[in-house]
Amino acid sequence: MDDPEPAEASPLRVFLSYSRSDRTRALKVIKALESHGISVWWDGMLEVGQAFAHSTETALETADAVVVLWTRTSIQSHWVRDEATRGRDRGCMVPVLLDGSQPPLGFRQIQYIKLDHWRGKATAHEFEELVHAVRTAAAAPNTQLNFAAAAPRSSSPVSRRSALILGAGGISALGALAAWRSGLIGAGSADAVNSVAVLPFRNLSGDPAQSYFSDGLSEELRTLLSLNRSIEVAAETSTSALTSQGKDPRAISSALKVAYILDGSVRRSADMLRIAARLIDGKTGFEKWSQSFDRKAGDVLVLQNEIATYVADALAARVTAAADIGRTTNARAFDAYLRGLALYKKAESEATDRGALAAYDEAIAIDPRFALAHAARARALVVIASTYGSGAEIGRLQGLAREAANTAVRLAPDMAEGQFALGFFLSNAMMDQKGAALPFQRSVELGFGNADILTAYADFATNTGRFDEARKAAERAKRLDPLNPSVLRSAALLEFYSRNYAAAETALSAALALNPKVGVIHRFLGDCALVQGNAEQARGQYLDEPLAILRLPGLAIADFKLSGAEAGEARLRELIGQFGTNSMYQQVQIYAQWGRTDDALKALDQAVLARDAGLVLLRNDPLLDPVRSAQRFSAALQQLGFA
Repeated sequence: MDDPEPAEASPLRVFLSYSRSDRTRALKVIKALESHGISVWWDGMLEVGQAFAHSTETALETADAVVVLWTRTSIQSHWVRDEATRGRDRGCMVPVLLDGSQPPLGFRQIQYIKLDHWRGKATAHEFEELVHAVRTAAAAPNTQLNFAAAAPRSSSPVSRRSALILGAGGISALGALAAWRSGLIGAGSADAVNSVAVLPFRNLSGDPAQSYFSDGLSEELRTLLSLNRSIEVAAETSTSALTSQGKDPRAISSALKVAYILDGSVRRSADMLRIAARLIDGKTGFEKWSQSFDRKAGDVLVLQNEIATYVADALAARVTAAADIGRTTNARAFDAYLRGLALYKKAESEATDRGALAAYDEAIAIDPRFALAHAARARALVVIASTYGSGAEIGRLQGLAREAANTAVRLAPDMAEGQFALGFFLSNAMMDQKGAALPFQRSVELGFGNADILTAYADFATNTGRFDEARKAAERAKRLDPLNPSVLRSAALLEFYSRNYAAAETALSAALALNPKVGVIHRFLGDCALVQGNAEQARGQYLDEPLAILRLPGLAIADFKLSGAEAGEARLRELIGQFGTNSMYQQVQIYAQWGRTDDALKALDQAVLARDAGLVLLRNDPLLDPVRSAQRFSAALQQLGFA
């Protein structure tokens, strides 16, 4: 059992409003709040002869939060209603339902805490929800009285994998991410009655290392719900971004244009699991449904389906059998997969990527038919081969990636992630654009509500010159995940490669505004300036690019144009010194922009021979226009399946 939160140096002050007939239950609430270090004022504290009205009013006006205990009797009390009104007007009221009775009119628009099944333990989930709501109300008085239940998260570090992302066309980690599988482009409505955003579940285990489990469970619930085409599920990145900003459910509902919010928490011990979930009406803040689930830890897979079914039923729908496609029934395999997913999403270093691969391998060893883990393994292998591999190891890793992708598709032909993994492998490891087209298209058909798959397909369609298809997919992805800078970056690259530079600059700037540290953006802003003849402006953007594999080629070109060949050559030597033969595509760009056609074509031949990841951009890259008419260039396009 976890200990209550320690008392703070300056304890919060709570005014407790209740009916005298509920005194016994009120005392339990007081005791539990005080065990969390919260100071509680209640009328039992009044000394004999003390002026009741004056003391009560003073306490009510100076309290950090006003907790109101609604019961069948208290809703009839004029005193309780008056105190609740003042707490509501001050913006610090926390309503609690002690016996399941609805609050009186005028107070039902405020999200409440249900303690009707609470047994008096200060560490119970539902009571910790009350403590969280009290702290939230005290921290931000005079705001809307809905309590978003998650502490702000730190922003993710700049991904060292952005160099591969550039070559891969902006593909992000997928794992179990899902959203809005409601039909074809244009189908469904963003503010449909059956739309929901799943907030990141809070980790109440007392161990930060368990956060991967609560985060992963949230993502799996998105997947399960999104497989029902009658339910629209908001994408993970935008939902998490709003939650990290401390937005309340009504604000999140309004921003994402969803009707409902699913909120929850996870408490995990060695052999037990408690998951609490609640479905909140986005317009009113009312709870539509809430329930706590206590199960053995091994029952997590049954439990996540149970929660998804409850939510779907609450939205007047049913979860389809498709929820089981490619998944596992083994809790240990699922746990290993979630650990791998958490490491893969960090994208911090070779260690985290190889750690993710090891976790996926563990999941597959436990359940060899876990198709989703095979798909994730294929993606990790492609990343490791492209980013860290050298010599014979690259071929070995790519062979393992091929096997993993094919296994995922064989085990679950109708799983979107498996088809995507195969397309990702063919496009980025084998440079087989024709071969990648079918699995990429199939992944979109199966997972058209998944913003990440839409973004990846938009990138692939851009790279292969299908700009209309790319634009439709990109627009859909932006509607599903409007606060994801990677989605906006993908849309920007579409405009850049279709030579619409003004639109590209607008989208790139929007992505940068969402995350000033995101990689690739400054490089492409520099490219936009460069191809429009402003080398000085381009150089400034290149200097701001955090990724050396993207910064140095731009500087080699800009310095050559501004300061002469010697300055450019110095940057080229720096690039080769850091990245060697892994920079062949970038060398093609540099030589083409320097006007050294023969050197550019020689570098292109070497890049094709090495299957350099950057070659996915070959067909449309404006920086290669100076050599595009060469016969050897056309031959390379043909060899790679672009023509």
